[in-house]
Amino acid sequence: MIDFELEKMIGDTGIKVPGLGVIIYKDGAEIYSKFLGRRVIGEIEKPVTRDTRFRAASISKMFTIFTMMQLVEQGKINLDEDVSEYLNFKLRNPNLPEEKITVRMLASHTSTLRDGKIYSIPPEISIEEFFKPDGKFFEGGAHFATEDKNFFCYSNLNYGILGTIIEKVTGKRFDIYQRENILSQLETAANYVPANFSATEFEKLGTIYQKKNSAGGWNENGEWYGKADDFKNVQPMKDTIFLQNPYEENFQQSYSLKNYRAGTNATIFSPQGGLRISFSEMANTLEMLMNGGNFHGKKILSEKSLAEMFQLNWIYNGKNGNNYGGAILNYGLGVYFIDGKSTSRVCKNHVINLIGHTGAAFGMLSGIFFIPNTKTGFIYMMNGTAISEDDDSRSQGNFSGNYIWEENLMDAILNFI
Repeated sequence: MIDFELEKMIGDTGIKVPGLGVIIYKDGAEIYSKFLGRRVIGEIEKPVTRDTRFRAASISKMFTIFTMMQLVEQGKINLDEDVSEYLNFKLRNPNLPEEKITVRMLASHTSTLRDGKIYSIPPEISIEEFFKPDGKFFEGGAHFATEDKNFFCYSNLNYGILGTIIEKVTGKRFDIYQRENILSQLETAANYVPANFSATEFEKLGTIYQKKNSAGGWNENGEWYGKADDFKNVQPMKDTIFLQNPYEENFQQSYSLKNYRAGTNATIFSPQGGLRISFSEMANTLEMLMNGGNFHGKKILSEKSLAEMFQLNWIYNGKNGNNYGGAILNYGLGVYFIDGKSTSRVCKNHVINLIGHTGAAFGMLSGIFFIPNTKTGFIYMMNGTAISEDDDSRSQGNFSGNYIWEENLMDAILNFI
């Protein structure tokens, strides 16, 4: 049955997707995997495989938090410290000048900071430019909310600041430090900089697609446009990176990292969404989470750190935040809980609670989830949408606040489990 449900999701129009992959675990063992469709569309087409890697969108936030929690364990970061103590400038919301902004507030999206149109900026520019009235990316104060720290609003900029703090306390570039201290421990070749993959690993990279042209017009019966990692088999020069902003696609271009100074602007690496990772590598991550921070005999994170991540810093009460159509009703540190009886549920006919994170950007839809206190969970990625995720009514779930793609895929997975 699950084969049929997944296969009917593949296609080129409506709510179908060009490619997808799923890996499912039950009681600690892999019980199912499926990889369908295309990772590259064009003259030379390539299939989705277990080793295909994509720009995985917001599940990247989990990896930023893994890195941060390791530094908390080492005493180098305090979750409740004013972030100004780590940055080289004082960061305050001018609408709430007496309220300090802490690391925990950034990680739980209760910082009172907002994205604006642009939240990834060129490497030579300091993140302070987001927050100074005369700053190049101040956007008229768009990055500052009027609501206080009890109000939840998902903000990718929070994680760009966290990445910069990680750089400040380690003295290393965000992508390099995370690769050496998290990604390698999880036995992955994952990276934030496609130019720095080996030729073998770069060949595994897939493209993320939408049926949206450069002017922003959607035509589900038209061609697929590569929106992320459309390299056409040509790897960029080493230590260059293509800066991207989903809300402002005209502000995107390649930059050299040669003269980048760690601790000034990790937004260039997209700590909130820029990790390129494969299905098999995501499965390693799921194993670590389900095994109390352990992976293949290595202690990646302490149980205390995982408990800190899973502790809810915000719970929706009907008025204290944006719940995104009922899809997000609480938030920990880089993870959230799905209550199987709520509007965030992803299984129609069974009550199943989950913990993890989804991702959505440029047409990518991804997720890592497991049932709390078990070794049962799953990972998935889908690499394209033919209709708008937010402006087409067909994109909305039938029984929950989630996107229809997320609802269809996770309902099939959980029915199978």
